[in-house]
Amino acid sequence: MSTNVLSVYTQNISLSEQQIKYYQQRVNLFSVLRLVAFGCLLALVYWSVKIGSLGMFAIGAVAIGAVFNWLVGQQNQFDKQRNYYESFKAVNQNEIESVNAHTNIYDNGQAYADDKHFYTADLDIFGQASLYQLTNRAATVPGKNLLARWLKAPASKPDILSRQEAIEDIASKTGWKLKMQAMLLFNNKQETDELDRLFSYLNKPVIIPGEAWLRYYVKVAPWIMIVAIVASFYYAPVKHLATFLGLLNFAITGLTSKATQQTDLIAGRIGNTLKSYADIFKSIEEEQWAAKLSIALAQEIKPANGRSTALVVAKLSAHINSLNARLNLVVGFVLNVVLVWNVRYVIAIEDWKRNNHENVEAAFGAIAGFEALLSVAGLRINHPEWCMPQIAEGADYTLTAKAIAHPLIKGTVAVANDYTLVNTRTVDIITGSNMAGKSTFLRTLGINTVLALAGAPACAQAMQVSVVQLFSYMRIKDSLNESTSTFKAELDRLQMLLQAVEEQPNIFFLIDEMLRGTNSVDKYLGSKAVIERLVSRREVGLVATHDLQLAELEKQYSDYIRNFYFDIQVQDGEMLFDYKLKPGECKTFNASLLLERIGIKTQAE
Repeated sequence: MSTNVLSVYTQNISLSEQQIKYYQQRVNLFSVLRLVAFGCLLALVYWSVKIGSLGMFAIGAVAIGAVFNWLVGQQNQFDKQRNYYESFKAVNQNEIESVNAHTNIYDNGQAYADDKHFYTADLDIFGQASLYQLTNRAATVPGKNLLARWLKAPASKPDILSRQEAIEDIASKTGWKLKMQAMLLFNNKQETDELDRLFSYLNKPVIIPGEAWLRYYVKVAPWIMIVAIVASFYYAPVKHLATFLGLLNFAITGLTSKATQQTDLIAGRIGNTLKSYADIFKSIEEEQWAAKLSIALAQEIKPANGRSTALVVAKLSAHINSLNARLNLVVGFVLNVVLVWNVRYVIAIEDWKRNNHENVEAAFGAIAGFEALLSVAGLRINHPEWCMPQIAEGADYTLTAKAIAHPLIKGTVAVANDYTLVNTRTVDIITGSNMAGKSTFLRTLGINTVLALAGAPACAQAMQVSVVQLFSYMRIKDSLNESTSTFKAELDRLQMLLQAVEEQPNIFFLIDEMLRGTNSVDKYLGSKAVIERLVSRREVGLVATHDLQLAELEKQYSDYIRNFYFDIQVQDGEMLFDYKLKPGECKTFNASLLLERIGIKTQAE
């Protein structure tokens, strides 16, 4: 782990704390200034009444109102900046904690866990202390879903290479990556997919009674109303026209209230959210991209007509926030009586939907693509010692690794191993003592292969792998809900494996201790039969076992089966593990010694 990366995160946290303090002071200052402006308004009312000057009140009210609105806008901007730096601080702290303790403020992917998947349950892909927890930096539901899909199935070689190039591109833009995470962090705790509701709304038109003539009326009526109000100061009878128009506008607002309510049901809640997304789109649009995948995603955000998606989304946000001004009863009444406010902005929103919804939906999909990429790029940034795997060609299987280790085990503890399988087909049988490292090694190969075939860096000095479909047989357990014993669960898993090798090409299996739910004789005979079946089909993978008799199969299938082992050294009654893979079969076991440590003595018969 490079200390330079942690230093960058630490500096960013310090900067964030300074900015948070600065913007909080500005927010507090402008809160006071707003109170002062309100006090000026009260003083204006007092003096206007005292000297009986309606003109002074009108001019003063407009001036104070303009100043008040400016103060509100400035305070909102300062509040937004403070919130951004709070999020920026949080994502930098999270990166430090991820490196040091593998914790994460983002979703751990438990919702994607599936015991019946080919490998995700056995290889700790989803859930607590999982690969997804280590990797995920996606805050939106589409981003999380896309990252999960990348980890659940291998990509094609062109897609892998395209992702690798894009990951390197983003990894060179650490500042941009952290900025994007900070801007998207507001999505992280949302339990529902707000975007799904938005897309559903954008594709469903709202019917506005009399829309054709109202479209023209809302443009003309406000001007007539304003002229009538001004004219009434000079010619009193004109006030009757103003009163009539006000009543008519209020009636129109009531007759179209259903359309307003339908718009408000979805759109009314996401005005500020859309403004945040507009900033995100702008950040992507303004960045210079080098990788083809990054460029393609950025082009989805900028449609063929060349308009900025950031500006288009900001326009919808402005329409929605303008419509929400009616929620203040006094302000809303005045706006609707004078400007037919509700109808004006419901029509504006519907026009926006008709013209933009298709392009905008694609643009939001591009954000998901960037979230998946920046998640995986985080591994590249936080673990520069990891390698970018090479994707092998060839009719047979390649999986070679130098100093490969488990990415979920801290680097100070993890023991690295080498492994070589070059454009060939074998079944490797791994024997060894309890706790010597067999299961961990299988998971190490498996989880790094998942990373490699997702386009991500792998926890190794070097790695080369074919595009394969992993299948694991490791954590077999019974199920009371399904009335399934351990042995039945094992049979079901074996059946799934045999079906997979029949139906899918390039299966690479990882089997840890077959048929442990039955007696030793049947366990050996059954395991031997399964291995021979796999050998006869020229399938490829690894089998870890305590059963030394299975290692004897190398003599029968010397051109196909290879033996490896993990052993222990016993010195003065103490077991010493080196967790290193060695060629051959294991000769030293430790079960008796472990039993003796808990008070159970064994003796040979």
